[in-house]
Amino acid sequence: MHVSPRNRIRAALAVAVATATAALVAVNPTSAQASPAAAAGEPATWVVTGPSPTAPASAQVQLDSAGKLTFAVADQGVTVLAPSQIGIETETADLTKGLEFQGRADRIVNENYTMTVGKQRERHAAFRESTFSFVGSGGTRMDLVVRVSSDGVAYRYVLPEAGGVKVKREASSFPLPTDATAWLQPYVSYYETKPAETTAGAAATGDFGLPSLFNVNGTYVLLTESDVDGRYSGGRLTHQAGSGTYGIKLADAQVTSTGPLATPWRTAIVGDLATVTTSTLTDDLAPPTRVTDTSWIHPGSVAWSWLVEHDSPRDPARQRQYIDFAARNGWPYVLIDAGWNRSWVPEITRYARARGVEVLLWFHWTDLDTAQERDTTLPLIKSWGVAGVKIDFMESDSQARFKWYDDVLKKTAELKLMVNFHGATIPRGIQRTWPHVMSMESARGLEYLTLNPPDTTRAAVNTTLPFTRNVVGSMDPTPTVFSITGRDTTDAHELATFMVFESGWQHGADSPESYRMQPEALRVMDQLPTAWDKTRLLSGHPGKEAVLARRSGDRWFLGGLSAVSAKTFKTPLNFLPEGQWRVETVHDGPSGLIRETEIVSAKDTFSVPVATNGGFLSMICRYSADRSTCDQPVRKVPQTSLTMSSTETDARPGDAVDVNGTFKVSADGPITDVQLRVMPPTGWQVDGPTVSKPRMRDGESIEGHWAVTPPEKADYGYVDLPVVATFRFPNDPADRPVHVEKAVRVFVQPPAPSGTAYLSDLPFVSATNGWGPVERDMSNADVGAGDGATLTIGGKTYAKGIGAHASSEITIFLGGACRAFHTEVGVDDEVADRGSVAYQVLGDGRQLAGTGVVRGTDSAHLIDTDVTGVRMLTLRVTDGGDGNGFDHADWADARVICA
Repeated sequence: MHVSPRNRIRAALAVAVATATAALVAVNPTSAQASPAAAAGEPATWVVTGPSPTAPASAQVQLDSAGKLTFAVADQGVTVLAPSQIGIETETADLTKGLEFQGRADRIVNENYTMTVGKQRERHAAFRESTFSFVGSGGTRMDLVVRVSSDGVAYRYVLPEAGGVKVKREASSFPLPTDATAWLQPYVSYYETKPAETTAGAAATGDFGLPSLFNVNGTYVLLTESDVDGRYSGGRLTHQAGSGTYGIKLADAQVTSTGPLATPWRTAIVGDLATVTTSTLTDDLAPPTRVTDTSWIHPGSVAWSWLVEHDSPRDPARQRQYIDFAARNGWPYVLIDAGWNRSWVPEITRYARARGVEVLLWFHWTDLDTAQERDTTLPLIKSWGVAGVKIDFMESDSQARFKWYDDVLKKTAELKLMVNFHGATIPRGIQRTWPHVMSMESARGLEYLTLNPPDTTRAAVNTTLPFTRNVVGSMDPTPTVFSITGRDTTDAHELATFMVFESGWQHGADSPESYRMQPEALRVMDQLPTAWDKTRLLSGHPGKEAVLARRSGDRWFLGGLSAVSAKTFKTPLNFLPEGQWRVETVHDGPSGLIRETEIVSAKDTFSVPVATNGGFLSMICRYSADRSTCDQPVRKVPQTSLTMSSTETDARPGDAVDVNGTFKVSADGPITDVQLRVMPPTGWQVDGPTVSKPRMRDGESIEGHWAVTPPEKADYGYVDLPVVATFRFPNDPADRPVHVEKAVRVFVQPPAPSGTAYLSDLPFVSATNGWGPVERDMSNADVGAGDGATLTIGGKTYAKGIGAHASSEITIFLGGACRAFHTEVGVDDEVADRGSVAYQVLGDGRQLAGTGVVRGTDSAHLIDTDVTGVRMLTLRVTDGGDGNGFDHADWADARVICA
């Protein structure tokens, strides 16, 4: 959300640039030697054709007498990208000129791989690859690796210098006829500007985002890039008005590689519009998966509240309503966006999982921008049972940001957390390499209608995206909202975006109440997969119409989007196998959405009325006389309950506590493969067995009894001790265990303080702070731990105490052993005379003492209060009613007097 090669000459180079576990078939078993003409600095031309005789695309590489390289692309022998200079310049060598040819090596690359998401699960990548080796200034080696497939061409530069390089620029460019129709998106780092139709020459001077689409005399060319990670920075197109040439501009003024470098693939998908739309070339060029076990990665529909209710992620009660909606309709996920609170997310995650719904959580990328944050926050939410994260506002194509992508994807894969990137860059093969990336926004989505209404270009944008942005990977524009007015699209158009837009997680962005008011829409939405076995383009033109057919299993789905006047859309059904088929179509009617059914065969023509800026969505299944619908059962999880004899208890390190739980089937059983067990924190010991039962009917229950012991050196404070029941149930469409969990809240007691004890020397049961961490015996200062100074109030310094920042709350265990609490409070002098706060002292939740507003100009305020019998002492700081800027609050000389 945003307000988004291997050269056969040197074995060492293979390690540096291999991007796949390919089946290799050598075409030329030895490198071709340089011809006398080329060696003498005369022009030389090489052609690279596709992997099969019928492959239409080809590439031409030429070295002129000045040692400059050009690259051209043809489709069926007709030039679509004219020869244009290419090359790369580093800090020590200009490899755009003065090049001498050293040799050529060829091979065939065949790769089979499986995707977790996307337009086609099972993939076959076939390339003819040619590696051209050159030497430039100072003897610097550069290899140009060219790949040609049936749907396009790509090239990359390989610099095998072991000591590393610093890249200043690429000369890579793509010349197009100035009159070629172009669909371009003005560049912003989050890729959410409107794509617009123009011509290659008429486009303004400036930068344009990838991918960009051009129509060259009937042949379509989609320019993009593949295999970008922290080794490089992202590229974009740069253009001068009046010219048809588009150059590559890197996000960084300098790209640093610490070893051999293989740049991203400069990629041109080439062919008719159907070839471009269904191409998987961007993924085919990417490195193979780094995740061997993908059994935990599941696409699916997501209920999401933020778009139409910006404050709802702060409300756990409202999130339960979205969870209930998802459970009723078989949607496997709910996303809790910005505003969630860790105080209630664990419990609401348990609530969701018991109903067969998994929770996804939103993060600002800066919440995870350091290794320490990733190593603490991500394991924590995983322990809560969270299934994935939506990370937002990256808004950069820099090498540093791509290194961050590498780091966060490695960590989330390790923890088996799925990921959706918003405010992000575009996919560049990332979903092949990291299959737990379910989607990336990087498209102008529906939220712009809520931010800048009205939008009279939504239909045109929606009918462009399938041919541009969505070609290169999953896209999350958060579609299908009926309740927002001011749009130029019909309800059927909005419904169809749920299928026409491909996304591993498809976020339904409207409210449960709105969807229930559109029962025909909701009925088909409940049936829609979000990952596909096959995709076909049936009809379309960017900015006017997009009609796609997608298959999942034995069902086909047809979705159409229109940005033109009302018409009757027709298409042959010859993609269907022989036999009779049932077609159920939802489209706009005179007073709302209507559903119609017909029986067809592959010889028939499908016809549907489409309103102005309208759409339709069809489901196609095998016809059977005893089947009245294409609908398949929606997942309904049986109702169960898990109860505990106690939900809260105290424990001392090394001492056991008793835990008892009862799991019961309430309704909609039977259930199978039932297990009831304790899942203790690391280091804790459980005595007592896992209780198992192969089958349970309604009304049946099982009980478990365990003794659980925290380690001798357990951390003090509150710990959730989960008791978990898992089960399966017959005919589960998802075929995944259901997880039902309750937690016993165990308080691991520290020793009660004795004598005179300073609070800064005692363990904190909990501590929250408005800015940076709570500091012991120093002021709050800035965001880092231990960066404070001596506590000072009104010129008086204190050796002991606590430095906090509004709003702050610190809880300390007294265990009823103390009788008095003393402190001097005030705004620390480090903020001069700024800041205003208020202090509260609470005992077991009851206020014992407090101050009014204390300002930076005030001297210290004394607090002495009776704490006799108090178990938990809480120190709270709030802002003075004018925001929390400069609110550095000291609890100076804070101590308790105990027995």
